[in-house]
Amino acid sequence: MKKKAFAVILSFAMAASIFTGCGTSSSSSQAQSSSGSSSGKVDIFISSPEYTDAINAAISEYKKVAPNVTINYETIQSDYSTLLKAKINSGEIPDIFSTTAGRELAAYEQYSYDLTNQPLVSAMTDVVKKGETYNGKILGFPITTQSFGLIYNPALFQKAGIQSPPKTLDELTADCQKLKAAGIQPISGGFKEWWVFKHIFQHFEDAAQPNDVSGLVDGFIAGKNKFSSYPVLNDDFFNFIDTAVKYGDAKPLETDLSAETSAFATGKAAMILGQGPWVEADIKKIDANLKIGFAGYPVSNNPSDCKLIVGVDQTLRINKDSKNIKATLDFCNWLYTSDYGKNWFGNTAHALPPVKDAPYPSFDIATATQQYLKGNTAGFPAVEYSLDSFNQKFGEIMQGYIAKTYTKSQAIAEIEKQWPLLGTSK
Repeated sequence: MKKKAFAVILSFAMAASIFTGCGTSSSSSQAQSSSGSSSGKVDIFISSPEYTDAINAAISEYKKVAPNVTINYETIQSDYSTLLKAKINSGEIPDIFSTTAGRELAAYEQYSYDLTNQPLVSAMTDVVKKGETYNGKILGFPITTQSFGLIYNPALFQKAGIQSPPKTLDELTADCQKLKAAGIQPISGGFKEWWVFKHIFQHFEDAAQPNDVSGLVDGFIAGKNKFSSYPVLNDDFFNFIDTAVKYGDAKPLETDLSAETSAFATGKAAMILGQGPWVEADIKKIDANLKIGFAGYPVSNNPSDCKLIVGVDQTLRINKDSKNIKATLDFCNWLYTSDYGKNWFGNTAHALPPVKDAPYPSFDIATATQQYLKGNTAGFPAVEYSLDSFNQKFGEIMQGYIAKTYTKSQAIAEIEKQWPLLGTSK
C-alpha cells in the first residue's frame, strides 16, 4: 500500500471513551484500561498516506465521543522506516506507529503493547489474527485486510480478443502480443518503486513451497536454500520480469506509482503490477466508469499456481510504554468495535475490512477478492516473512537487474547473500 511521499499532521481535541475496562496485562506498562473518561494526547505516526482522508474522518467522528483527548496524526511514506527508528532511538516513540506485519512483529516486539485481551482482537477475522500473532501474543492491528493480484482492464482485453486474464506465463506472453498488435501497451510495472517487487515476488514464493512458505523463507534467511532448487524462483520469476519489461513502459525504472496508475486509468496500459485495492480510488478519480479486473498472478505454466494473495501487509502497533495508554487503547478499540468503525473500513477507507461482520467496499477489486474467496483458497502474503530491510534491498537488486547492472546469476547471488543479513532481526 504505497503512495507518493507526503506528510500530514493533524491535531484534534477529543472526548471520553465509550469503553470501560479494556482488558488486562501482566506488564505494569500495560495496565488495564480503567473505567471512566479518557483524557490526554495520542500521537499517531504511520505510513500508508493513502488512508489520510479516511483517518481524518475517523478522528473527526471520535471527537463526538471523546472531546478531552487530543490526537496528533502524522503520516509519511518516504523514509518512514528510517524516521521511525530515529524516533525510537531518541526515546520519542509515538503512541501508535506502523510497520510491516509478520516478522516485523519480532523486530518491534519490545516496543509493542500486548493486545491479546483487548476488545479489538475479538473483532478481528482469523486471517488478520494470524498475521498479527507472535509468540502467542497479538501485537498489532491493521487498517485493512490486503489483497494482491494482477489488475487488468477487461475492455482492453476484449478489444485485443482476450477473453480472460492469463493464468500461465505462456498465456501472459501470448496476451501481451495480442495487446501490442492491437496498439495497446500491455503492462505498466511501476518499477521505480522498490516495494512493487516484493508484492510481485511473494506470488512466486507461494508457488515455490505453497504448504510452507514461511519455511521456505526461513531456509533462505538461514543461508540453506538456493534459487536453483526452485525453478519458479530461479526461472519463472525472472521470465515474468523480462516479459513485463519487454511489453511494458518505455522507461521502466522511471515509472513510479503515479505514472503506473495514470497509464492504467487513461486506458494506455492494460495491466499494472505490484498493486492492490489501495489504487482503485485514484484510478476512479481519473475515470469513474472504468471497469477494473483483478486476478491471480501467472507465475508458472501450471494454472493452479495462479492465485490471489490475501492477508495482512501493514500493521499498526501501540507503544507499550505510552504515557497515554488508556486514551490510545480506547480510540483503537472504538475504531474496531463501534458501529461507526465497522462501517468505516469499507465505506470510508474503501478497504477490505479486518473485522468480522463488516461491509465490504463496493469497489471492483474488493468485490473480485470477495468473490474469489468464496470458491478458492488464497495464498498467504509471504512478504511478511522477511523484514522490510531485506525487501527494500531485494527491490533495489531487481532494479539493478532491469538496468543490466546485474546479470540474472549475479542478481540471484546478491539476493541469496542479502537474505541472511537483512531478512530477520533474530
